[in-house]
Amino acid sequence: MQTRRLGKDGPAVSVICLGAWPIGGGMGVIPDDQAIATIHASIDAGANFIDTAEGYQTSEGVLGKALRGRRDEVFLATKLTGDHSLEHMTQAIENSLSSLGTDYIDLYQLHSPRPSTPIEETMANLKKLRDDGKIRYIGVSNFSSEQHREAAQYGVINASQPRYNMLYRKPEEEILPACLELGIGVIPHSALAKAMLTGKYRPGHVFPSDDERFNKPEFENDVFIPAMLVVEKLLEWAGDHGHEGAQLAIAWTLAHPAVTSCIVGAKTPEQAIYNAAAGEWSLDENDMSEITEILGDFQLTRF
Repeated sequence: MQTRRLGKDGPAVSVICLGAWPIGGGMGVIPDDQAIATIHASIDAGANFIDTAEGYQTSEGVLGKALRGRRDEVFLATKLTGDHSLEHMTQAIENSLSSLGTDYIDLYQLHSPRPSTPIEETMANLKKLRDDGKIRYIGVSNFSSEQHREAAQYGVINASQPRYNMLYRKPEEEILPACLELGIGVIPHSALAKAMLTGKYRPGHVFPSDDERFNKPEFENDVFIPAMLVVEKLLEWAGDHGHEGAQLAIAWTLAHPAVTSCIVGAKTPEQAIYNAAAGEWSLDENDMSEITEILGDFQLTRF
């Protein structure tokens, strides 16, 4: 598995990161033994960077079970989902450490901006956690370029998690350039556009009610049908190059110079192994030019 440095002075991490939202039940409940097997398959395939969050339902707990005896094999990231008050952060980090069965978090991230707490105060509290040995590196998620710059005034930020994929390229305008300038490693989430880019689902598909995609507006026909016209062309291009849609979505994301690692969810060991293998495909300048032509001006407002 290829590795890249996470931020200007951060550690080397695998270019594929296992996103643990699905194994926590975010896209439908799955048995613990299946989730654990998926985590182990990802680690064994070299994708030993794992991302979860306080708010990912049962994700931290099942990860804790999976990592018993294997904690030292992974670079473990989680996120502060709730408010950024000192009271909540103090309780949240202890909950995460307990659920994950560890005494430190490699990368602790702010899941989203919380303007009700001054970022200077939030960063000071994060640095205290780092000084206490409970976390090693600091990251943010879903921050604007301005919020990145403001937070970076008060401490080193190693990672940023924006929503970014072939159908949602808005971060290229300001967020990714800001991260490059600030020396922040980008680890995009939603790289597969909730599986829209895989071609697995077609307009009219009904997701179970416990799947986050149930009634999501992006999967309504007025959005999904025009998106699939583009996706079909991408699938054809990928096939002509000996690959599949999910592999193309991952490789395309990793081709951006700001990107360190691509976060990809998995619900089965087979998916985890497949995702890890996709990290070996590198797109060249000509490939990217052809893909850009296929994408044209089409973009979704969220994915």
